[in-house]
Amino acid sequence: MSVAPKRPKGPPLNAMRAFEAAARHISFVAASEELNVTPGAISQHIKALEGWAGTPLFRRNAQGVELTPEGRSLVAEFTAAFDQLADAARALRNLRPKAEFHIAALPAVAQLWLPKRLRRIRAQLPDVNFSVTALEAPPSLSREMFDLSIFFAVPDGSPDQIPISQDEIVPVCAPTLMGRAEGAIGFQDIPLLHDQIWNDDWAMWSRHTGFHLHNDNNGPQFSLYSLAVEEAKAGAGVLMGHLCLIEDALAVGTLAAVHTQTCQTGLSLAIEVPRQSRRREETDQVVALLSA
Repeated sequence: MSVAPKRPKGPPLNAMRAFEAAARHISFVAASEELNVTPGAISQHIKALEGWAGTPLFRRNAQGVELTPEGRSLVAEFTAAFDQLADAARALRNLRPKAEFHIAALPAVAQLWLPKRLRRIRAQLPDVNFSVTALEAPPSLSREMFDLSIFFAVPDGSPDQIPISQDEIVPVCAPTLMGRAEGAIGFQDIPLLHDQIWNDDWAMWSRHTGFHLHNDNNGPQFSLYSLAVEEAKAGAGVLMGHLCLIEDALAVGTLAAVHTQTCQTGLSLAIEVPRQSRRREETDQVVALLSA
């Protein structure tokens, strides 16, 4: 008679993945965003892992979570293991006969800056399938299957970060509104258009230029910067324009700068790429075409 003893089982892979992401971010919420699950699911996975290990790995408190000494002792090995798993997944993906290149970008960048550059790239690399995912926050290129990302960031001098242009802002509006905007003191009679993410734009520009605004919170709010740009083109008000995103609108005259003074935000539009060993062979060419 054959013997088939019951073998001891390790913890679920998803639970270990949840722990690694939560430990790296020291946040269940950030881990849930990275893994595209709910914070509750992360919590349940970690409880299951703690139950399997028989010891707490996180302390929960009103301010969030923190690793226990036992949890901290695991971080380096878990991180190295999932780094290797990510490398294996990329190697497997790269076996596909037709190359696929995945770009992550801030929604405003994906909608306003990337399209004409992507057309040029597709013409140069017709055998590559390009896809774009709009995200509010940069993905982890060491874990997710993105080949590069394009976001606003503080330049850090890293070889994996390629700054493209400094982020400069200036008030802009439709040409039909120029006379009224130029004559308004502090734009007091004109709605100020606001992007909900860059909600400090007007106050930052006012502080930098010394231009007094009667009410820099006045005016409609938009969840997408591209919507605010379209409203500005339609004459709905004055928008704080990020010059690298509205260069085409300024060039063709659908928007015009209301003031001569710009303000640098301290950020740059930057391309982020995985470390050299994880890059696709097309990556350097794509970066060069995006930067041109």
